[in-house]
Formats: sequence, C-alpha cells, structure tokens
Amino acid sequence: MSGENNLQAAGRRSLVDTAIDQLREQVVDGTWPVGSQIPTEHELAERLQVGRNTVREAIRVLVHAGMLVSRQGEGTFVRSTSDPAAVLRGVQRSGIRDVLEVRAALEAEGARLAALRHTPEDIRRMRAALAREAEVFAKHPERAGREATVEHDLEFHTAVVEAAHNPALTEVYRYFGASVRESMTAAFGDHEMPEAVVATHEALVDAIESGDPERAETACRALLAEPTAAVEQLLAAIAARK
Repeated sequence: MSGENNLQAAGRRSLVDTAIDQLREQVVDGTWPVGSQIPTEHELAERLQVGRNTVREAIRVLVHAGMLVSRQGEGTFVRSTSDPAAVLRGVQRSGIRDVLEVRAALEAEGARLAALRHTPEDIRRMRAALAREAEVFAKHPERAGREATVEHDLEFHTAVVEAAHNPALTEVYRYFGASVRESMTAAFGDHEMPEAVVATHEALVDAIESGDPERAETACRALLAEPTAAVEQLLAAIAARK
C-alpha cells in the first residue's frame, strides 16, 4: 500500500512540475505581459489537462518565486518575466572569481551602509564573532583560516551586511556568500582555503563604528583583497598543473 501511495505522490509531483514549467514558459515568453491577469484556474486546468488543485499548486510556486502575484478577490497577475531559478542556475555556472567579485561588491556596499545605520547590538555581534574566531586561532593555530574558523568568519561577514539593515541586500549576500564557500571548497578543499586575518576584520569593525561610510568601504575592500589574492594564486596554481 505504501508503495502505491509513493507512486501516486510521485505522479502528482510530476504533474505539478509540468504545470509549473508550462506556466513559467508562458510568463517568460510574454504570452501574458507584466501586469496582465492570467486565465482562471478552471481555464488553465482545461488547457493543461490537469486538475484545478494541480494548477493551484503550480501558481503558488510561481507566486513564491515572484513571477506572479495573487490579489484577493481579483485574480492572479504577472509580476515579473524574470525567472529567479534561471538566474541562480547562471550564478552556479559562474567561476569562483566571478562570484567572489560580486560578493565583494555586495559586502563593500553593506559596510558603507552599516557605517550609517548600525546599532550597538550590530557592533557587539561583529566583535563577538571575531572573538570566537580568535579563540579558535589560539587553540588550533594549525587549522587557522580553514574549516575550524570558516563558520565564525561567515558569521562575521554576515553581521556586517545585516548591519546595513537592508533585507534585500542581506538575502542576496547570503546566497553569494554560500556560493563562494561552496565553490572554493569544491575546487580547492578546506586545506587550501585562504587564511583569515583578524586584524583587518577588527579594522573594519572600527571603521563601521566610526560612522564614516567611505572609511568603512575602504576597510572592507582592504579585507576582501586578502581572499581575492589567495583565490588568484590558487587558480594560477591549478592552471599551471594542467
């Protein structure tokens, strides 16, 4: 019985996926322009030859993705012809250097805004993350800058961007930050990850706390120059081995 239920669930999932793909295609190719109302669930169910529940689930997915928007009592409208999933797939196919450069741009802007908008709690979070990282350095110097400190380092950089108090910037940064980490680990392994230098991180916190946006951005770019240079060296070494 359980096997039959699994098959039914898989079949239903396949129907929903197919409906999502077909609706997404209609939106992307402009069949329904931005701002226009899409057909009703009943009409779509007849066109796609699926049940209304399947159509409803597909629409829910595209609403969550930001391509459609539902308005109570009015219907569902096209919000954007851009497919976020396609954008993310493009990022995943990009090289480490490309993703790192985008992350650097986001973080530099985050630091600049953080200098203007930070709260005392934001500064405490940054310094606490650095303290935990410094503790790992002291206890495990042979692992400094590797897997032992990467979580604290990511915690620090995320705290910097979140201090800008821009939710959109934070979400985009989280994605690029994770992508950089995953790409570098896949290409080089933890044993070759660039080391973190606590002093430059502390200089960034001081700059943000000073309230000077230009100083904060400069300090951030100086900090990011370290991993960027390390990546360049690692990429050059890989190229030389080929």
